[in-house]
Amino acid sequence: QVQLVESGGGLEQAGGSLRLSCLDSGRTFSSYVMAWFRQAPGKEREFVAAINWSGDTTFYADSVKGRFTISRDNAKNTVYLQMNSLKPEDTAVYYCAARGSAYVSDRERYYDYWGQGTQVTVSS
Repeated sequence: QVQLVESGGGLEQAGGSLRLSCLDSGRTFSSYVMAWFRQAPGKEREFVAAINWSGDTTFYADSVKGRFTISRDNAKNTVYLQMNSLKPEDTAVYYCAARGSAYVSDRERYYDYWGQGTQVTVSS
């Protein structure tokens, strides 16, 4: 069973940084592709970044490429999202997701487990 809990959200000024964490309390974390999605007010949820089980393959949305970094620590059952050079348009609820597959994907429907989300607000 996979249970995902996000943390690290908050209020930050434009240009600042935040690091999100997602802890999986299950016992098979290392076999899952992990991803971050986000949903801004009034908008659909969108893909942010994904990482394969070993961490050697990552995939980013164009809107965050070069600013955000996804990483994972399988010993701690945790995936991270380091967010630098934050912009007001990064304001959203950020969700962690897990996929029982070897392949990264930006498609929401391919992810089997979801966290409750953590709010990130970037002020201008």
